[in-house]
Amino acid sequence: MKDWVMAVRPWSFPASAMPVAVTLAYLWWMGAEVNWVNGVWALLNIIVFHAAGNTWSDYFDYRRKVDAKDTFSVRTLTEGLFAPKEIFRLSVGLLAVALAGGAGLLWRTGLPLLYIGIGGVACTLLYPPLKYRSLGDVVIFVAYALLPMLGTAYVATGFMDWNTLWIALPVGLITVAILHANNTRDIPTDRRAHIRTLAMTLGGRVSVFLYAFEVLFPFGWIAGCAAGGMFPWWSLLTLPALCMAWGNVRRMRLFFSIGREGIVGVDERTAQLQLLFSLLLIVSFVVARMLS
Repeated sequence: MKDWVMAVRPWSFPASAMPVAVTLAYLWWMGAEVNWVNGVWALLNIIVFHAAGNTWSDYFDYRRKVDAKDTFSVRTLTEGLFAPKEIFRLSVGLLAVALAGGAGLLWRTGLPLLYIGIGGVACTLLYPPLKYRSLGDVVIFVAYALLPMLGTAYVATGFMDWNTLWIALPVGLITVAILHANNTRDIPTDRRAHIRTLAMTLGGRVSVFLYAFEVLFPFGWIAGCAAGGMFPWWSLLTLPALCMAWGNVRRMRLFFSIGREGIVGVDERTAQLQLLFSLLLIVSFVVARMLS
């Protein structure tokens, strides 16, 4: 059972869960009448979707020899813990559960959710081939920022609230930075597998600067939105996370002097940053609503 749990990479779930949680907190601060049952349902469902996507990606990465014994990948397939067909069946089973949950939400809400769901399924199934063609970062932003935030707003309030895009950008950029740090570290092994990620297309040096933008710009965005009235001033509670972001940038800069060995673990640190940033943003919206 422990191996099966590890196969879905539960430590990565905040990347999908936090956008939904931040959206619910934002809607509550905005004064919307939130359907919390639908909101929690959406939160749980996207985690199952995420688990399906993780195993789906692992299966195709193993088949394409992107993941091997000398890469920093999950070891479920490279060390023979599971047969490829087992991971494939697990992925299909999880996707079926997620689709069933999505169908239930569709029945409780309305047709617009169908289009968001189709987009989410497409992102899950097409992620491997698109990642191999430098589009993985775009897919992650769509799948773990735009679609879940719009979808959560719809199921929780009954209408599309495009204001959620104000929060999609900062949360989504840090989420994308998790993948980008991973791909920057894996440039040599990805080149060997004859795939092309965005990090490979840009090169290591530019990729480091792009990572710095992805984790630092969100703090400027939050401050700007607070000054413009889109967010409460309490949203500046996210600023302490800037220390972690800057520490990650300094670690990422080791790529210049040490190479890929110097940035091992930056993807995990970025996931921790995304969790901290999102939790602080949630707290800021809750505090602002309670004190209003």
